[in-house]
Amino acid sequence: VQLQASGGGMVQAGGSLRLSCAASGLTGSNVDMGWFRQPPGKEREFVAGIRWTGTLTSYTDSVKGRFTINRDNAKNTVYLQMNSLEPEDTAVYYCAAGSPGRSWRTYAYWGQGTQVTVSS
Repeated sequence: VQLQASGGGMVQAGGSLRLSCAASGLTGSNVDMGWFRQPPGKEREFVAGIRWTGTLTSYTDSVKGRFTINRDNAKNTVYLQMNSLEPEDTAVYYCAAGSPGRSWRTYAYWGQGTQVTVSS
């Protein structure tokens, strides 16, 4: 399994970014794709997840209504659309694949991180 994340950058508060995660080698129906983030000096935290097959999604409370996770099956790619970005969203963002859940420990495969910086 390989995951390739892209799309990070710098944006002012209130702006938008879209992260992409291209996946290869994923099989099985009980697999989630997740986005995590690690702010400076803090632990890695769950942001959003989507079932690799199906439509089930989940979000951490702080991004509900602002972030949307979706999937393009034809491209084997998962996206994280981030709107109304806040300085508190500044972090390195990682995509991951693994067993469903919100703990990073349940995800066996990780892409490289992509930096998101939101200025006030």
